[in-house]
Amino acid sequence: MKTDVYEERAGTAESSSRQGEHKFGSLRQDLNKEEMMKKVQAAGTPGAAHKALNAFAGNWKAEVKWFMNPDGPANISHATSKASWIFGGRFLEEEFHGEMMGKPFTGRWLFGFDNTKQKFKSVWVDDISTAMVTSEGRGEDGYNVITLEGKTDCPGTGQKDISMKQVLRVLGPDKHVMEMSHDGLKTMEITYTRQ
Repeated sequence: MKTDVYEERAGTAESSSRQGEHKFGSLRQDLNKEEMMKKVQAAGTPGAAHKALNAFAGNWKAEVKWFMNPDGPANISHATSKASWIFGGRFLEEEFHGEMMGKPFTGRWLFGFDNTKQKFKSVWVDDISTAMVTSEGRGEDGYNVITLEGKTDCPGTGQKDISMKQVLRVLGPDKHVMEMSHDGLKTMEITYTRQ
């Protein structure tokens, strides 16, 4: 009996797998290789949204305001940042050097625009956490304002899936601001000035 049930389930899984292959195979047959390659190349070619990210490229000094309590004064520190294009202008990579809780702190931010999903996407990692913080969103006002949203966890409180929002505002060729909030409360503001 158990063998029959196992064989029946295995047969169903195998037939589902074949159906998936058949659907994908049909899709591939419907598009000729030339059309497929054109679509793949178009999706991989940097466009206007990527060019707009050039506002964040370069060497920066940064003033970091950290709000532990939304009603209280900000903790202020200073940092430096270098953001460079990688992979032929497809992604912007920022290396950030500052301080966190009175100790030296280094972070890296990978930022780009996904042509297929038509969204900006980012990944943040640093040397005081093992988390990879991801966010995505859209631009407005000619990409002078980009809003990214995601989820994060707080190891201090144990809270999981906290809503996070980052709003990037280009204030000119030599200045931009990043405002961050968690669960609707402003937690950080970084003002970048070109060096």
